[in-house]
Amino acid sequence: MTGSTVKIAVLDDYQNIALTMADWLAIPGNPEIKVFNDHIVELEPLVERLFPFDVLCIMRERTPMTAALLDRLPNVKLIASTGSRNAAIDLEAAKKHGVEVAHTGYQSAPTIEFTWALILALARNIAPENTSLRSGGWQTTVGADLYGKTLGVLGLGNIGAHVAEIGKAFGMNVIAWSQNLTQEKAASLGVRFVPKDELLSEADFLTIHLVLSDRSRGIIGKAELGMMKPTAFLINTARGPIVNEAALVETLTARKIAGAAIDVFDREPLPPEHPFRILPNVLATPHLGYGSQCLYEIFYRDSVANIKAWILRNSGKSL
Repeated sequence: MTGSTVKIAVLDDYQNIALTMADWLAIPGNPEIKVFNDHIVELEPLVERLFPFDVLCIMRERTPMTAALLDRLPNVKLIASTGSRNAAIDLEAAKKHGVEVAHTGYQSAPTIEFTWALILALARNIAPENTSLRSGGWQTTVGADLYGKTLGVLGLGNIGAHVAEIGKAFGMNVIAWSQNLTQEKAASLGVRFVPKDELLSEADFLTIHLVLSDRSRGIIGKAELGMMKPTAFLINTARGPIVNEAALVETLTARKIAGAAIDVFDREPLPPEHPFRILPNVLATPHLGYGSQCLYEIFYRDSVANIKAWILRNSGKSL
């Protein structure tokens, strides 16, 4: 890489922490680094913003790297993405334009921990009780119990299996279903495998841990929500489109289930006028599941290492 300074854009750093999580000075050649804390959806302003950059350092599934976008960014040579995979990158388009794609390490513990933070906060009405106390009130609600209740786990993979294990520690009856789950796999984890309709009708707390795919998109819709108990709670820290958002809004508005804790949405950031921001039986958080100190350090440390390695591999070449 000769005669030019590498230009790096760090996208969607909502919390303004990217530069504090890794040693960016380790990148050779004194690169120009520009951090963007906001999020742009529209194609034209996004193209205008990103056009000068050689490297895009992106947070997984925030700004999609679509074919339409990459077609307009001839200077981009590397996408340094956080996470071990990123469904929001059009890999065929990247390959077509000679854009390398690099990924980072991942740690599932933050999402597992955050799932239980949401379950406990939802069950014991922590957010509304805190709001009441801050405005001068005292006890206003009665919380739900976990002990002896049924935890339904939709997806018993790496995250779901650990969520189930913690549910058992709370003395919960844990059941699970997914399209690939077998009775033998569930039994090996001390979990009862049940059909999908039984999972929905028995769960007091239904927690979702599927990867978003064509098979899982909308797998929880109006009919499935209608099978749930009126006292049941839904928790989604996986991906928003796994649940039909309009159906969930309708179900919660009609109070056909007790409530929901939602960390992921069809559109992120969540639009200001979205019902999830105001529904009283919703605990909504801004996709915090993976956003811990440990994982951000892994993401940005590995991204810096990937950018450094790319520059060294291409030293002597012209951009």
